[in-house]
Amino acid sequence: MKALVVRDQTAGTAGMKLMERPEPQAAINDAVVQVHAAGFVNTELEWPSTWADRAFRNRTPSILGHELAGVVTALGYGTTGLSIGQRVFGLSDWHRDGTLAEYVAMEARNLAPLPGDVDFTVGASLPISGLTAWQGLFQHGRVQAGQSVLAHGAAGAVGSIVAQLAREAGAYVIGTGRAADRQKALDFGVNEFVDLGNDTLEDIGGVDLVFDVIGGDIQRRSAALIRAGGTLVTVVGPTDVRPADGLTVDFVVEADRAQLSELVQRIRDGRLRTNIGKVSGLDDAVATFNARERHTGKTVIRVRPQKLGRAAESLT
Repeated sequence: MKALVVRDQTAGTAGMKLMERPEPQAAINDAVVQVHAAGFVNTELEWPSTWADRAFRNRTPSILGHELAGVVTALGYGTTGLSIGQRVFGLSDWHRDGTLAEYVAMEARNLAPLPGDVDFTVGASLPISGLTAWQGLFQHGRVQAGQSVLAHGAAGAVGSIVAQLAREAGAYVIGTGRAADRQKALDFGVNEFVDLGNDTLEDIGGVDLVFDVIGGDIQRRSAALIRAGGTLVTVVGPTDVRPADGLTVDFVVEADRAQLSELVQRIRDGRLRTNIGKVSGLDDAVATFNARERHTGKTVIRVRPQKLGRAAESLT
């Protein structure tokens, strides 16, 4: 099968190669999925799990990608909850070969059913961004109606979903980004927008929850805005920054079938939409990831060519 592979940690995206790799086999509790579309986060190349297994042994050549939408083609011994031929989407294990390939083997519990009226491209764009937003807001941030949320990167893949979910929960959402991102952030539902290049962040006053995807000086300044009892939620790694009278939570997103089902139902209802940026084929993936221009939104790789009509798509 074709797969996007890395071997050299120092090479960055220039070290990505499209290669032939053996098709994976289903272990106990696994499902093998024929991948139709896959997402990619460019920081994967900095993750230790891309290069080593849980025992810190080199596991290269590694197949990149951890988000997917596709069709189940095989089930391992003991696997329950899925059937062969079922449309699914989900988040694969960080330490296993990933989803930028024609097939992937992964734990079945990390997959959720993908309804027939949700496109594979949309399904592949949802797992990391959607689960990160959901877990940051509801599990770690415990957002409540009437609270205020400062959502950094509100025009990005994660921030745009943070904005939508927080608004649905009854929060007042202040989004941040570049000047060029203002209208896009407003379209995704922020109540007001702060241009970090030209506006003064501190002018917004106090907030109950900060959802940080930036870190550094912006993170430190944001922590000072948190009201008593509030929370700074961050996905950029451990930090010493603390609100004066609140909590800081840094977390790594986890696969969760129930949460994926909640998210995809909102997609179907029209209450949520993903922020899809560049869509490319697998043969063009290396060029896409090495492009000089800035891509906003989630980059999705269409592993299998899309056919006309959803009915046709579900049969490919």
